Amino acid sequence: MNAPSRQRVLVRSDAIILGGSALLIAAAGVTRFANVGSILAFACSGLAVALLAALVGRSVEQLGDRFGPGATGALQSALGNLPELFIALFALKAGLTMVVQAALIGSILANLLLVLGLAFTVGGLRHGAQPIDSQRARATTVLMLLSVAAMVVPSLASYVHTPAAPHEETMSLAVAVILLVLFVVTLPAALKNKSSDAAETHEPPRWPLPLALTLLFASAVAAAFVSEWFVHALEPAMRSLHISDAFAGLVIIAIAGNAVENVVGIQLAARNRSEYAFSVVINSPLQIALVLAPALVILSRLFGFTPLTLVFPPMLVVTVAIAVLVTAFITFDGESDWGEGVTMLALYAIIATAFWWG
Repeated sequence: MNAPSRQRVLVRSDAIILGGSALLIAAAGVTRFANVGSILAFACSGLAVALLAALVGRSVEQLGDRFGPGATGALQSALGNLPELFIALFALKAGLTMVVQAALIGSILANLLLVLGLAFTVGGLRHGAQPIDSQRARATTVLMLLSVAAMVVPSLASYVHTPAAPHEETMSLAVAVILLVLFVVTLPAALKNKSSDAAETHEPPRWPLPLALTLLFASAVAAAFVSEWFVHALEPAMRSLHISDAFAGLVIIAIAGNAVENVVGIQLAARNRSEYAFSVVINSPLQIALVLAPALVILSRLFGFTPLTLVFPPMLVVTVAIAVLVTAFITFDGESDWGEGVTMLALYAIIATAFWWG
């Protein structure tokens, strides 16, 4: 009788992420401190950030349920946007407030239009119309709609010149605290949903616990260094490529720190797991509105950086409102198809084009 085969610790995708991360971190370090040109340094550090985001997500995934599904879910919520957090903090330290505001909105747009559009397109072409009519999907979409609406209220108060308009920093701080409280209140229900999803779709962890913890810690530390290198090369690269602050934040930073992590949503749609794919993708913009943006408002003041407010330029507010409303309509329709996906991709491309000049 043949002995049972042992499960491999590292599969091909693990090796690609680990090897690619190591090579790109080394390349980013060399280009940061050698006089090789800002564009190459920007490209290397941006790709390194993208792979580090994937490595953080993979490390948390490989923790499995060793600490309990609730604790693992909390860890995933806390660390999922870590590279974006570091990039935003270094950008605020450099005074690039417009870049950070555009990156926050751009991360929401990238998930709702780019990643979700790709998931709908791939899933629709392979399987036809796919159902997304679940109570969990609707509840998550409603919470995202309310959270994004709350995040842009300070902008509306500024536009119509209410008595609160001159106090945008204080108002932004108050809204940030309220959003973080909302996150804490809704976290138990979110973790319960994540636990049931993980039990249904995830394989048992392959990595030993020491390996998962070591790579998680190493990728978090590396993300801090690479984020600083990325921001250091950002301004010279924008000048060389004639890229506006708004486009750099809305498209480049948002994709570098966010999209690779959500490739799993596209893969799930391709496997005809459309409802879970939607849940995975929609969770990221929800975390941005409830956690990342409020945390940056507070941390920018604690660290003495350029203060970040939640008063966004009108075009950013309009585009994020369009993206959220489109996603809400698709959710309550109860199904998705490739035509909706292609339309969402086209809308993302149009919005990105509109911000090319600023």
